[in-house]
Amino acid sequence: MGPLKGNSMKDLLLYIARNLVENPDAVSVTETETGDELTLELRVAPEDMGKVIGRQGRIAKEIRTLVRSCAQRTGQKVTVDIVD
Repeated sequence: MGPLKGNSMKDLLLYIARNLVENPDAVSVTETETGDELTLELRVAPEDMGKVIGRQGRIAKEIRTLVRSCAQRTGQKVTVDIVD
């Protein structure tokens, strides 16, 4: 069994974020489904915020691209919000 148990978008986002931060236990993802769109809210420790956003938002953009491309395979629309 790989890192994605259940293979959900939430598990994928948790896996990516936990591997980027210093404090993986502080990582949490909240799912909200509205119609046919899924919103994932990512929370990390304040000191890890820069690690998931990156310079000029590059890492955040890549995270969103990865999650969206995986969601497209299942025909799902997914939005990733990084919340502090």
